[in-house]
Amino acid sequence: MAILSILHYPDQRLHTVASPVQQVNAEIRKLVDDMAQTMYAAPGIGLAATQVNVHKQVIVIDISEKHDKLMALINPQIIARDGVAEREEGCLSVPGIYEKVSRAERVTVAALDRDGKPFKLDAEGLLAVCIQHEIDHLQGKVFVEYLSRLKQTRIKIKMQKLQRETM
Repeated sequence: MAILSILHYPDQRLHTVASPVQQVNAEIRKLVDDMAQTMYAAPGIGLAATQVNVHKQVIVIDISEKHDKLMALINPQIIARDGVAEREEGCLSVPGIYEKVSRAERVTVAALDRDGKPFKLDAEGLLAVCIQHEIDHLQGKVFVEYLSRLKQTRIKIKMQKLQRETM
């Protein structure tokens, strides 16, 4: 397994729309494993392949406190949404930034697991938010795009300054 490099906003590659996975094979399982290791090391609770510059529809999520409930969702699609909830979100691609975002309170998602088997999952609360957040990445959208233009501009300037300081 390897720790992958995470793209940081406003990197344009974060706006690339991911392609569906044609076949879940050893390459995709290795990607899932590497993404999981990267997510845990960051540390985070979710990571989309787009964030590590792999533009395939793969996300990993683990909201458990012990980091022992890893979920891989390949080609995920939200098939039902219900309610509205506003929660504070952060993102490994936008480190140090936390803002409130409105999303569906509950979702049902259909996806393939790490072995290519189809499944459906009903999620609410933090898991529902995380699923929606990561699927947005696969569609080329970063959570800050839900914010006002003013906030987006401030965040972009802050992130660009941070990148210059770490170079």
